[in-house]
Amino acid sequence: MQYGRARRVLGLGGAVLVLGVLSGPAAQAAPAGTVVAWGDNADGQLGNGTFTAHSTAQAVHDLTGVKQLRGGREHVIALRTNGTVWAWGHNNYGQVGDGTTTNRNVPVQVSGLTDVKQISTGHYHSMALKTNGTVWSWGWNHFGQLGDGTTANRHVPVRVENLTGVIQIAGARDHALALKSDGTVWAWGDDEFGNLGNGSDGQSNVPVRVNGLTNIVAIAGGRDHSLAVKRNGSVWAWGWNHYGQLGDGTTTNRSTPVRVNLPTTLTIVKVSAGADHSVALSGAGHVWAWGQNSFGQVGDGTGVERRTPVRLDSISNIVQIGTGRLHTLAVGAGGGVWAWGDNDFGQLGDGSHTGRRAPVKVANVTTGEQVAGGRDYSVALVGN
Repeated sequence: MQYGRARRVLGLGGAVLVLGVLSGPAAQAAPAGTVVAWGDNADGQLGNGTFTAHSTAQAVHDLTGVKQLRGGREHVIALRTNGTVWAWGHNNYGQVGDGTTTNRNVPVQVSGLTDVKQISTGHYHSMALKTNGTVWSWGWNHFGQLGDGTTANRHVPVRVENLTGVIQIAGARDHALALKSDGTVWAWGDDEFGNLGNGSDGQSNVPVRVNGLTNIVAIAGGRDHSLAVKRNGSVWAWGWNHYGQLGDGTTTNRSTPVRVNLPTTLTIVKVSAGADHSVALSGAGHVWAWGQNSFGQVGDGTGVERRTPVRLDSISNIVQIGTGRLHTLAVGAGGGVWAWGDNDFGQLGDGSHTGRRAPVKVANVTTGEQVAGGRDYSVALVGN
């Protein structure tokens, strides 16, 4: 089955809707906001009613009207146009948000959430931003990453304390980030490597302000590092830096933000972070990447660790980027999806299990303005 050509209808602040058609032996219209997934499925993260891995895209069961999706370690959450949130996959810590700890191989509605405008995920926790600027979270909370002032796991959403006026959220492995309307960034959860960016090394179960950041327009979280984009297009990073994922030319951990060594004439519009690598998209549609590269996740054709960003010249006219743990995803202006990095479970979607050090086309998916990944799987939006 092939997921056909798309046109862009919405693409501001990460909330996107994709249109397309199914083509092939049984051609038919695909409902708007349909989700497809590929790769590992041991916890039901492909959402197709099975626990069988697939190296090409499979439709998520009975889910339409989706405008945004995010991938956790082995779970996925999706935001529908009606403001409700749906989730599936691994649920041992309640990260699916249905009040249970039962793994789900088809989508279920997150309990009690309405009027949501953005979503995000950590490894084992999930987040939602409501239209009123408040943030809600659920799942694992050992490091205080739910931000509710406790370290108790939550199987349904709870409100993050002392946080209003939020316009964007981002989850990381065991910490979380929020961007407020005044351009400041706030963080909470694990701080072992300076993840929270406030100059401390102590975890916090309520939000603390990241030092020195103003005029921020975009944020992203990796395993133990964080990224932010300023209004002038520069990128700043903090946290763990063992593989050069902060992009400042060193492997020194940073407990406050440092500027990523990108060309000063470059305007970055979006960032994404894998486990230990970072990716940025320029306004001109070029992808830059840096950090761990032992699986080719940087995408420059080598397996060489990059402590400063490199530009991927094999793809261009990119409109969206996403990351999994050890792989990277991108969407071209024409709707094609590209992937590179680790591929042990078919998470690159090219029908193989061969790792790729440079971008390859995802098979049978020719639409999408948004892609996301987790430990060993990927997801994308398709539809008509």
